[in-house]
Amino acid sequence: MDERLSKKINAELENIDEVFKEIPPYEKLPYLSTLELAGAAALLHNFYNGIENILKQIFISENIEIPEGKSSHKELIENAVKNQIISEELKNTLGEYLAFRHFFSHAYAFDLYTDKMEPLVQNSKEVYLNFKKEISKYL
Repeated sequence: MDERLSKKINAELENIDEVFKEIPPYEKLPYLSTLELAGAAALLHNFYNGIENILKQIFISENIEIPEGKSSHKELIENAVKNQIISEELKNTLGEYLAFRHFFSHAYAFDLYTDKMEPLVQNSKEVYLNFKKEISKYL
């Protein structure tokens, strides 16, 4: 086990844990102001970015090339499956968060809709637990 990798992953996991302390429950999303909803969306975006950061650290440790370019985020997840870091099932679930990441990066705050965010927020902790289980061999 690479102790430096483990430390980097644990630092990212701690950041994601902080995200979960701040993100509102999915049931409250419809009652948030535009500003509050934008904050919740940023936290959801942070959650996914943390997962990508962990995958990149694993890629570096395993001497796997980190994709670049327009489709780099999608390729990162696909290559994580090809290199048996995560499962195909988890890749499919993370695809929903990847799509949200892309939308959030290019949208205005008033384009956020609670009905699109609610299932992502609701399922995020379970996705996170599954992700942690699948990458546990690197800790």
